[in-house]
Amino acid sequence: MRTHLFILLVAITLGACTHKPLHVTGCTTEAIPVDASTDGLQDNEYIKQLAPVKADLEREMNTPIGYAPEALWVCGPECPMLNWASDALWEAAKKVYDGRVDIAIVNMGGMRCSWPAGPITRGNVFELMPFDNRLVVLTLKGEDVLSLCESFAQYGGQGVAGMRVTIIDGCVADVQIGGKALNTKARYTVATSDYLSGGADHMDALARYVDLWNSDLLIRELYLEAVREQDTIRAAVDGRMTIQP
Repeated sequence: MRTHLFILLVAITLGACTHKPLHVTGCTTEAIPVDASTDGLQDNEYIKQLAPVKADLEREMNTPIGYAPEALWVCGPECPMLNWASDALWEAAKKVYDGRVDIAIVNMGGMRCSWPAGPITRGNVFELMPFDNRLVVLTLKGEDVLSLCESFAQYGGQGVAGMRVTIIDGCVADVQIGGKALNTKARYTVATSDYLSGGADHMDALARYVDLWNSDLLIRELYLEAVREQDTIRAAVDGRMTIQP
């Protein structure tokens, strides 16, 4: 009797676990606009609790930490914002890297806003660099630095410091690093972001580094420090990235 009961329980259990596979036979979608029409769905009690935190954050973000006499705008192949950002990264790298830092590279796509003339706030810096990118210093072969400049020629330039690049008719005509012509047989150290070290934004040459040193420092924090230290932010186009037809 016990044997029969056991077999019956096993059969019931196995039968309960078996089912036909499910298949989607159709679906419908509805677009829900994210605008004032959804205000009625908000949790007013939660918003009330969040209000003091929001006020503190806005106060912190709107606090001036520097001043720009003239606007810093973003445009290729060279512009004040790219020059300031690459110079600031270069100087920051020199402070923390135990060795020579030859050049710095920032990507135009990473500069997410311009700065108007007037007070520069913490919020302005967060808007410029909303990503948690970190400073790295790469060691590159000279031939890969040349390849990097060739990508500038193809895609319209990027932000550079410590070097001057001249591109004529789509070809790299001259590259100067530290006032000397690029030596394709030498090695150079490049301050940039961990994002670009993977070859992003068409900079494949950066991913061919010989060595990588990771500072673990957020570039956004380095920019905040640079604005506070400089107090008055000045940057201009100086011919470091020249592209001629």
